[in-house]
Amino acid sequence: MHLLLSGPLEVEKLTVKIADLPASLHGTKLVQLSDLHYDGLRLSEEMLERAIAVSNEAEPDLVVLTGDYVTDDPSPIRQLVLRLKHLQSRAGIFAVLGNHDIYYSYSKAEVTAALNSIGATVLWNEIAYPLGKELPLVGLADYWSREFNPQIVMNQLDVSTPRIVLSHNPDSAELLQQWRVDLQLSGHTHGGQIVIPGIGPVVVHYKKFVRKLPKKLRRWIPFLRADCSKVVRHWEWAQGFHQVAKNQLYVNRGLGTYSPGRLFCSPEVTVITLQSGE
Repeated sequence: MHLLLSGPLEVEKLTVKIADLPASLHGTKLVQLSDLHYDGLRLSEEMLERAIAVSNEAEPDLVVLTGDYVTDDPSPIRQLVLRLKHLQSRAGIFAVLGNHDIYYSYSKAEVTAALNSIGATVLWNEIAYPLGKELPLVGLADYWSREFNPQIVMNQLDVSTPRIVLSHNPDSAELLQQWRVDLQLSGHTHGGQIVIPGIGPVVVHYKKFVRKLPKKLRRWIPFLRADCSKVVRHWEWAQGFHQVAKNQLYVNRGLGTYSPGRLFCSPEVTVITLQSGE
């Protein structure tokens, strides 16, 4: 059911201006993949193969992965990395973990080890410099984990230094307003999954419209039974590019899906080109 309702893969291309970006990094290209939910149900092999091909065709300088590689059981990560090892980029693959990657007490270690085995670097409240010292890459612990503490990482950076932040859950953008974030890359929301063309994700209008439906009807529709606030608070950031105070946020719709499937909300590979600017 989930695969039938997934929809075709789309490639989103955008240009992001970053103040103080060195001339040598002007034109740097990133590819973002997110929310694969690789468990034999929520992501087809064909979709995954196409996403990897699209990424390689873009010839990125850096590939970033923003979490939820598995759903609950972490063991499928062993098969997933056999596919992800075909991703190509000049400066490597860097990743953060999502809430599903830490579902069990042993999940974090298993998912991290599998990604490390193909040369991908998993950042958990850490800073890396794949593009050089002039553009740090910050990877945060998952927003729902007890170890989410951006202060210990962000305070290590000089305010004059531009930086990119990987954080699975876009709700973290609210707290990150305390620091300079030239570009935050997130996932988690699957774009809202159910989208009304011209209006946007249904969940954004949940309180206004859905709660007016009879309780008997809501009980039979899984999407309406869920307490959407438990997934994310800022559903207005469910997908695409957003300005959050002085910071910039991009939320990828993900590759996999979840109950009840997707409607007018296609899976996504994001190709981002960095430019110097204010």
